[in-house]
Amino acid sequence: MNKDELKDFLDQKVIQYNTRDFIDSDPVQIPHLFTQKEDVEIAGFLSATIAWGNRTMIIKNSHRMMEMMGSTPYDFVMTHTDHDLERLERFVHRTFNAQDFTFFVQSLRNIYENHQGLEAVFAKHQEPHSMQKSISEFKRTFFEIPHLVRTEKHVSDPLKGSAAKRLHMYLRWMCRQDTKGVDLGIWKTVSMRALSCPLDVHSGNVARKLGLLTRKQNDAKALAELDAALRELDPNDPSKYDFALFGLGVFEGF
Repeated sequence: MNKDELKDFLDQKVIQYNTRDFIDSDPVQIPHLFTQKEDVEIAGFLSATIAWGNRTMIIKNSHRMMEMMGSTPYDFVMTHTDHDLERLERFVHRTFNAQDFTFFVQSLRNIYENHQGLEAVFAKHQEPHSMQKSISEFKRTFFEIPHLVRTEKHVSDPLKGSAAKRLHMYLRWMCRQDTKGVDLGIWKTVSMRALSCPLDVHSGNVARKLGLLTRKQNDAKALAELDAALRELDPNDPSKYDFALFGLGVFEGF
């Protein structure tokens, strides 16, 4: 396929998969449970954090996280007591355990109390065509309070070589103005032009087969290569192609 044919093909796949039906089998359904901005962004952040492994288990454990927080995540973050945190002691998703969950709640309170909230932290260091520095600075802020070193592995740093797939997915949820209603688009201070397509085994494999990516590892350098290719197809909304690449890989076995 030439460039125009590839764009037409991928644009059609975006239309095919960027529909409300997508929500039923995706962790994006978790932030869709809420209407208050802070509930949406906290629910999205926590569910995106554990979004690796079996998708059914991701969704199940994300619902469980919300239930443990009384289905009021922002209120729980801001008003929790030590006794409230004991509710989290039974939680585990792969290597993300109750200690990690507890710290995440404490760090989120620090972000809302001292940094004007999640949107403000991510927006502060955004660049015109990249959220890499922003994500790295977010991680620095997130771990500025006392914490276990082991918990740091649950927030990726793209400036240290990570593709940061889960955080790019989270930013797509929060920032992309989606007329089809999958991405929530509640953050208005982060430009869609700066978003990246989340890079994982599925999107990476499809991107290589389509000639969008040559690097073999799914790391920050591969993401930069994929970014450049997708921005040529649509500089205003490059992350929309996540629907096409993911859909082709997961649902079609492309």
